Amino acid sequence: MINIVEVKTKKQKKQFVDFPTKLYKKNNFYVHPLRADELALFDPEKNVSYDECEIIFYLAYINKKVVGRICGIIQKVYNQKTNSKRVRFTRFDFIENFEVAKALLSAVEQWALSKGMDTIHGPLGFNDLDREGLLIEGFDKLATFEENYNYPYYKDFLEKCGYEKEIDYLAFRINLPKKSDERVRRISNLMMKKYNLKIATAKNKKEYLNKYKDGIFDLLDEAYADLYGVIPYNDKLRKQIIDQFNLIINLKYIITILDENDKVIAFGFALPSLAKAVKKSKGRLFPFGVFRILHAKNHTSLADFGLVGVRKAYQGKGITAIILDYIVNGAREVGVTTVETNHSLETNHKILQTWKNFDDVTQHKRFRCFIKNLK
Repeated sequence: MINIVEVKTKKQKKQFVDFPTKLYKKNNFYVHPLRADELALFDPEKNVSYDECEIIFYLAYINKKVVGRICGIIQKVYNQKTNSKRVRFTRFDFIENFEVAKALLSAVEQWALSKGMDTIHGPLGFNDLDREGLLIEGFDKLATFEENYNYPYYKDFLEKCGYEKEIDYLAFRINLPKKSDERVRRISNLMMKKYNLKIATAKNKKEYLNKYKDGIFDLLDEAYADLYGVIPYNDKLRKQIIDQFNLIINLKYIITILDENDKVIAFGFALPSLAKAVKKSKGRLFPFGVFRILHAKNHTSLADFGLVGVRKAYQGKGITAIILDYIVNGAREVGVTTVETNHSLETNHKILQTWKNFDDVTQHKRFRCFIKNLK
């Protein structure tokens, strides 16, 4: 008999966070999220999304043994923005048992209906920088630190429960050229001069963030406003994101472009790949995890592309090429030879073409968000 229980106790919260570690114990491609960050999801003092979300967590048990988990999120800001009544599901993991998957999804569906919602979709997290999409291609590729990994049977069970495709994300692997393209560098310099642009500088990471973080988030709110699943970054969320990424930020991988009035008009960043370091520590920072992360920060041949954003007034003017040229050169200086892109929506043709402009590029993963009408 399957028993679905709402997560409330400290023990249950730990079981919720630790279940995937056990489920993927023998899997070579799963990468654990940071355990401390996942435990913080339950704490309204640490998870600022409680200000704009209703959240519920469930565990599935068989004979008192945890066999699955799921989280439901009513993202009120997104629903208001899109004039919809949707609930998201995330942290959806389960043993290869269809009845377990069905019971977990049903629990969130019934909760959604009790809250007046009429649609469920996901996997989607609390915001656009959270984990999103179900892996449907690329099961034999090591996950990045920032993305979901799941077994192939997840997709089959979701579809069997009446879920259909809403949209896909694509991810690419790019082998960097050994030398800079002088043509790109020349065009980049011309564009910078033509529009009176300059690259932001600072003495150190702290000064950089203090000077430019608000402008960067304002830019991202504008550039990504119309994309699927995106919500604006309020002040508390901005601080939370900075706190989460502060340990691994490397200025070699970041570019912020300013206009003549020092307004942020473009931004891009990558991260050194932490996948192997985090996997080895099973998502725990202590006692050795933090040292592995710090070592990987400065000693890796693989990097993960993060966000690239350009204000609408400057789109189509070659600014993206400037961003990528800068990041690629910075990454190459510290020994990076390969990058993996972030999730790119299949409908975001501009960014897809950007990745395809590289000479040695492979689309190697695909993630899907599913949807089901509840009424």
